[in-house]
Amino acid sequence: MSAIEGVARAGEGTKRFQAKRDAILAAAAEAINEQSAKGMTFADVARRVGLNTTSVTYYFKRKEDLAAAAFDQTIDTLLATLDDALEQATPEDRVARFVALTFARLTRVRAGSEAAVAVLSDLRAMDEPAKGALLGRWREVFRRTRQLFGPMPTRAHTDLNGARAHVLLENSFWLTAWLDRYDSDQLPRVEARLMDLLAGGLAGPGAEWAPSLLDLTHGATRSSRENFLLAATRLINELGYRGASVQRIASELNVTKGSFYHHLDAKDDLVTQCYARSFETIAGAQREADAGGGSHWHRLSSTVATLLDSQFSDAGPLLRTTALSGLPIGVRQVMMDRSNRIARRFAGTISDGVAEGSCRPVDALIAAQALMALQNAAFDMRSWSRTMPRDRAVALYASTLMFGMFDDRAIKEPASR
Repeated sequence: MSAIEGVARAGEGTKRFQAKRDAILAAAAEAINEQSAKGMTFADVARRVGLNTTSVTYYFKRKEDLAAAAFDQTIDTLLATLDDALEQATPEDRVARFVALTFARLTRVRAGSEAAVAVLSDLRAMDEPAKGALLGRWREVFRRTRQLFGPMPTRAHTDLNGARAHVLLENSFWLTAWLDRYDSDQLPRVEARLMDLLAGGLAGPGAEWAPSLLDLTHGATRSSRENFLLAATRLINELGYRGASVQRIASELNVTKGSFYHHLDAKDDLVTQCYARSFETIAGAQREADAGGGSHWHRLSSTVATLLDSQFSDAGPLLRTTALSGLPIGVRQVMMDRSNRIARRFAGTISDGVAEGSCRPVDALIAAQALMALQNAAFDMRSWSRTMPRDRAVALYASTLMFGMFDDRAIKEPASR
């Protein structure tokens, strides 16, 4: 065999190796999205690509290595998308490009011409040193997303652009939760309507940020069970469904595992109860806002402000939807159905606001899903919110959708409770 033939065969071998590795990563992403990284197994990934388990371990020695590689691939995709978007001239053009590229990728995934990437919900549940490396890369994703919105001459601009970056990223991740309700030929319209919301916000002409914080407790003292669910929610949000083991939850709550099972039959039951508590908190805020009357803009802004205030305080976070991937499919669907009913109530308030003129004309169903992403992800911004008065943090964060991604009024006017 000649040297040229040897090089050609080596090249073919490298291509085959890379193709098989890519297939394994695609299968791993699929498994992670269905079961979470902790729930993924080599056996399941091997089955999805028609290999035996030993063949998978040839490419990735440990399950942790495979999960880390899948997460790295997701981050690579995000960074490439952001680098492309950052080449545009204006913040509006950069965000529009980011949204367009995201929709184009999801369209290819739906058509079967590209594999889905792994969701990043289990990132914090990874073991070191993979966790540290991945979180470092995630911070770079956040930094570049923040740059989409232009210069940050003051700390206030940095704070606002940080909120914008977080809400934009979370909405791009949340697309997979609701985009399947639209036919493929409708996706360009959905993209345009979402971009219109991001650019123009929900506020109608003359609308101002003057929400009323709603009393969801009416003076009642939290029960020990509510405190139990609150602490569990916080831990699951921080570590993910699989990362928050029963032992760890029991230790956090300063109870024995036996006491844990006295409260609940199983960990799935715990997550279900945490979701029920979170959904009731959101629905309770919606009902309280409606009972208070006023314009539908005021009802909407009061609901959003109350939920964000709760997320940023020690009073009680809402359970992140990232925990859904750990639940059995049937239970997961029940939780998603409840989430969708809440979103539809947001959509109703927005539609009524559009009719009365207090809200800008938008696609209410799409705007409602964007609001679900906004309030759901706010837990991750607690550290950011604690660098300023909480009402200011609420106003900055909410402004990203209430007034749009390119409206600076939140840093020019004092927040109001």
